[in-house]
Amino acid sequence: MRLGLIEGDGIGPEIVDATRRVVDEALSVVSADPVRWVPLPLGHKAIAEHGVPVPDFTLDQLEELPGWVMGPHDSASYPAQVRGKAPGAIIRKRFDLFANIRPARAFRGVRAVTPGMDLVIVRENSEGLYGDRNMYAGAGEFMPTPDVAMSVGVVTRTACERIAHMACRLAKDRRKRVTVVHKANVLTLTTGLFLNVCREVAQHYPDVAVDDEHVDAMAAHLVRRGDTFDVVVTENLFGDILSDLAGELSGSLGLAASLNCSENRAMAQAAHGAAPDIAGHNRANPTALMLSAAMLLRWLAEHGHGASLGLAAKRIEHSISETFAAGVATADLGGRASTSEFTERVLAQLRRL
Repeated sequence: MRLGLIEGDGIGPEIVDATRRVVDEALSVVSADPVRWVPLPLGHKAIAEHGVPVPDFTLDQLEELPGWVMGPHDSASYPAQVRGKAPGAIIRKRFDLFANIRPARAFRGVRAVTPGMDLVIVRENSEGLYGDRNMYAGAGEFMPTPDVAMSVGVVTRTACERIAHMACRLAKDRRKRVTVVHKANVLTLTTGLFLNVCREVAQHYPDVAVDDEHVDAMAAHLVRRGDTFDVVVTENLFGDILSDLAGELSGSLGLAASLNCSENRAMAQAAHGAAPDIAGHNRANPTALMLSAAMLLRWLAEHGHGASLGLAAKRIEHSISETFAAGVATADLGGRASTSEFTERVLAQLRRL
């Protein structure tokens, strides 16, 4: 199998290399065929080689691949003359990666605000209030005068239906409960449409219980009783905010895995940023990207690319869990392990399996 490998910026090269090693080891453990990695430029490296952060070469190569692992990007530091839409947004829009699946799980051995948390936030990823992806041409943000800034929020029935189906299918394999998060008491037309369509879709899944919460109340509920939720489905901006909150409540954003997917492609990308202040210091936590890669392997298995990929995903998750349980963690989790030391311990756990 050919999968893309995009290092990105900041800590990207460190955590992407660690993730590649863990995936290769997990596949060898289950006697699966190895991945043929396809390295592709993006970010500062691409600017140096091609003059732009996201070269056409990279996009053309991704067209030929079912999935890829992408490190974080640091678009705020790009030269002004090439700064535009963030690389992640360009790729998500190009390949219609309409779903952003973000689990938040507390691990044994990791100090967490909510030790029992084990939920998944299913975030609609293609529209909403995000100006970089909700218009066919131009930007969803604009300024009619220097003193007035406006933003267009887009909510369509089609996008609501497909994300609701994905959330309900995911819930069927978990604890069979979906919570729809909205703000229909104020944004009655836009998030009201989202809520109503999710309810309509849920009628096709009689074994899945569905309730709903206003987004402000949901933030409080996550803090108070985050361990009581199963699958949460919401629009783009709300999903972005709530998933970061859930990630911190479960331990750290360094644990926050994320999968962006359509019906035929998937991109593993950790929810955190490029952390340029610690780049190159061997201090980054690679867990989020490793878990994202495991999600990618499971997605590939579910889409007909080989059942052994799902087994490899399970073993990656188990090995990370056992590493934490043994008291090994990086600095963001209160531990002392470097990036490379943590990676070696995960690899050792994989070999024991």
